[in-house]
Amino acid sequence: MKKIGIGYENYKEFIDNDMYYIDKTMLIDDVIEKGGKVTLFTRPRRFGKTLALSMLRTFFELEYDYDENVIDKKRYFEGKKIMNADDKILSMMGRYPVIKLSLKSAKQPSFREAALQLRDEIVSEFNRHIYVKDSDALTEEEAELFRELSVTKRREDIKSEEDFRAEIGRYATALKTLSVCLKKHHNENVIILLDEYDVPLENAYYEGFYKEMVGFIRSLFESALKTNDALERAVITGCLRISKESIFTGLNHLQISSIYNNGYEEAFGFTQKETEQMLIDYGMEDRIPEAKIWYDGYLFGETEIYNPWSIIKYVSSIAINHMKFPEAYWANTSSNTIIKDMIWHANDEMKQELDILIKGGTIEKQIHEDITYDDIHESEDNLWNFLFFTGYMKKVSERREDKYIYLTMKIPNAEIASIYESQIRGWFDKQVKNEDRSVLHKAVLEGDTDAIAGYVTKLLKKSISVFDSDESFYHGFFLSLLYGIPDYSPQSNREEGDGRPDIVLYPENPTDPAIIFEIKKRKKFNEMQDGLKEAYDQIKTKRYEDGVLEDGYMGVKSYGICFCKKSCIVGAYDR
Repeated sequence: MKKIGIGYENYKEFIDNDMYYIDKTMLIDDVIEKGGKVTLFTRPRRFGKTLALSMLRTFFELEYDYDENVIDKKRYFEGKKIMNADDKILSMMGRYPVIKLSLKSAKQPSFREAALQLRDEIVSEFNRHIYVKDSDALTEEEAELFRELSVTKRREDIKSEEDFRAEIGRYATALKTLSVCLKKHHNENVIILLDEYDVPLENAYYEGFYKEMVGFIRSLFESALKTNDALERAVITGCLRISKESIFTGLNHLQISSIYNNGYEEAFGFTQKETEQMLIDYGMEDRIPEAKIWYDGYLFGETEIYNPWSIIKYVSSIAINHMKFPEAYWANTSSNTIIKDMIWHANDEMKQELDILIKGGTIEKQIHEDITYDDIHESEDNLWNFLFFTGYMKKVSERREDKYIYLTMKIPNAEIASIYESQIRGWFDKQVKNEDRSVLHKAVLEGDTDAIAGYVTKLLKKSISVFDSDESFYHGFFLSLLYGIPDYSPQSNREEGDGRPDIVLYPENPTDPAIIFEIKKRKKFNEMQDGLKEAYDQIKTKRYEDGVLEDGYMGVKSYGICFCKKSCIVGAYDR
């Protein structure tokens, strides 16, 4: 079986190392025939954007070997779909100088460090084309400017704010300078590829220097994409369309492809057919239904799409251990900050909507793509839009009302649901830790069942109903509340009598009574008394109290607890 290229983002490495590659080369044809002068692709993270740009670069770029012979690019595309394109498309192979810039590394905690990181990326691209500095096609002034921009000023030498502003100001128009020099040398217009353009903006938003970064990115883009006669075409990728900041001001030749307004449905992510074929190729036909539940569910345009990162991680893991369960691989590629922020600051309405979504339901929201990071928390609609365009929600259907479009949305699959659940668990655990539990502890020791039920129900009502069908959640939740009772140690599922009671509080002083809790769950409120009866019967038939007394404790008392959604009732077991 071919190696699966986990972590590989260079198209040439897939070909040179004969790794498994799902053919996306018709994106080349689409960019030429359907794309604008500048095409922006917005897709969720880890959906193959960087690999796609690497493939475009491999196809278009004029390259030379060490002997200064032109490299024939056909070997990188033998057997690929693009080789069936017409002569016009194929004549563009290996023809153009290419500028390839990734902005994904600009994640520093200050504007100074992030901007200088972007400067370093630009300098690196100048040095990739360092041969141009000695070109006879350049004027003396152009050659001198090229040399200056290919050398970074050391960070320790940039001492004052004035020095810093001057340094990044030199690079605000550097991509245009590089384009002009490349065109003069090669006598061909330049193709510009910009990857993850919004990463510096997202980072700047969370770190607190958003407006400064917007200004720098705007200057960089305007000179390279708007007033650049040396530009043949440009392709930009990111997770979110951002236009209100005027990053793309006056860019009339910009064409945008998002997961909603598509036209390139199969270019990013894996289709149903591609996913099934990969699973078959690795002998995993029996896992196709499981993969669909966990990693399918996205709708790009009208095409059903799987998360490609999760699929390749899933296939790679199962190939090693066929008994391995699926995991939320996508969750480990980012901090999921937006989900955490939403849950920790959710109002009652948003909690109700999360309740609906976690249970597999849908919500309807007005759709609009022109949002900014500054706008995300200004309204709930903005937040849901952000979640939709970044892959945390999927479209089910849409409708138009007057001039507005409304999307019915849901959580795409089990993987994304697990991300929500994980963040909700973290939030709820924090709520529990911050509660004053002395009221509950007093009620437990005094046998006040109404007070126990009231305290627990009040706490549950603050939560999001993600765990209604999970008895183990109620067990763990209640166990966590019991820690800290003076002179008692809680134990879970320890053998007593003829079974394992859910929780037992063992006293440090054997003359104090041990306390048993048996927990049940019901789906309907009118069944909760039946749940208590089941708890009582289990305590009796399994001889839990006899087992505790046989351990040498002088006394024992028992509680039955039954949960239903965000409510609970408590009863004392009477021998």
